[in-house]
Amino acid sequence: MQLNGTVYGSLKWSAVLVALFGYLLLTACDRRQQSPPPPVPEVASVTIELQQVELTSELPGRTSAYRIAEIRPQVSGLIQKRLFTEGSSVKAGEVLYLVDPAPFQAALDNAQAALGRAGANLPAIRLRTERYRELLVEKAVSRQDYDDAAAALKQTEADIRYWKATLETARINLAYTRITAPISGRIGRSNVTEGAIVTAYQPVALATIQQLDPIYVDVPQSTTELMRLKHHLEKGSLNQNGKKQNKVRIIMEDATTYPREGTLQFRDVTVDPTTGSVILRVVVPNPDAVLLPGMFVRTVMKEGVDEKAILIPQQAVSRDPKGNPVVLIVDAEDKVQQRMLTIDRAIGNKWLVTSGLAQGDQVIVEGIQKVRPGTTVKAVPFAAASDTGVAKTENRAQAAPKSN
Repeated sequence: MQLNGTVYGSLKWSAVLVALFGYLLLTACDRRQQSPPPPVPEVASVTIELQQVELTSELPGRTSAYRIAEIRPQVSGLIQKRLFTEGSSVKAGEVLYLVDPAPFQAALDNAQAALGRAGANLPAIRLRTERYRELLVEKAVSRQDYDDAAAALKQTEADIRYWKATLETARINLAYTRITAPISGRIGRSNVTEGAIVTAYQPVALATIQQLDPIYVDVPQSTTELMRLKHHLEKGSLNQNGKKQNKVRIIMEDATTYPREGTLQFRDVTVDPTTGSVILRVVVPNPDAVLLPGMFVRTVMKEGVDEKAILIPQQAVSRDPKGNPVVLIVDAEDKVQQRMLTIDRAIGNKWLVTSGLAQGDQVIVEGIQKVRPGTTVKAVPFAAASDTGVAKTENRAQAAPKSN
């Protein structure tokens, strides 16, 4: 009886343990079934708002003198003096070189003497011709004598006119011995010294004067950019703002901004076949001669104002396998969708989008790697997510250069 009781007790405890194990197993399964779902991914997004953006193009340019005058002699002779300092500023009409005037003064004196001699004979010949005309009526002189007197009068008058012209030529040549500056500007080095023999209108210039205030900046613009701008203007997506549109900002070689704005003067009508570009000429004030001919600068040209521009942070844009730009947006049901974009250019740290997005769209900027189209997400403002390491962006930016 004692053995049976022991067996019975063992069986009882075994049943209790089995029941307890089953209860624990059921409890664990129930807890597993009731575990909370994984949290919804959180992404940082920006809401698209239409902005007013001034679009510009940054193009390279080269400076050139506003006016250039090459100094050449107009008479042949010996250079007696050079009357300027190389590299200095000269005024229009200032004497630069002096050619030996002695032979030209002698030619002037000779012409004056010849003119005086011809003029001295004129009264007597004129009176004789008049007397012969009166006597010819009375037939006191022959017709031949009258004709000879009339011819002598005409020859003397012609001689006077000739010597007057010769005198004027001599006077002009004597004035040309003083070689003057035709324009005001900076004069370069002299190619001749005192004692050099020069010839009239020689091919080699004695010196060169360049007017540097104002100064030109010649900017090549590709025909592709020209046609793109024309297309935007025709569509009405750009609004040009009158005279302000012609203002040009100059960036120096050391990346500093030139303190004075230039003015777009004209756009050339001929395309360079080797580069496929046209030349834009900008006039820039240069009172301090900071800009020198031949310098390379960069110009910021105003294209117009886009009244309804869409800008998104560059980090929000990725590329599909074909290289096309795409973004992920959060729709009204908090699900992720993919949008294909058309991008015009970079503006600061943003992209200017021309198609693919509309006002009110929420574009995902941070958290793109952990979501895919169709995923339900929780969107927080991009600016508010700066505490988690997301950088803030500015809404206003100027156009960045677009390579040609």
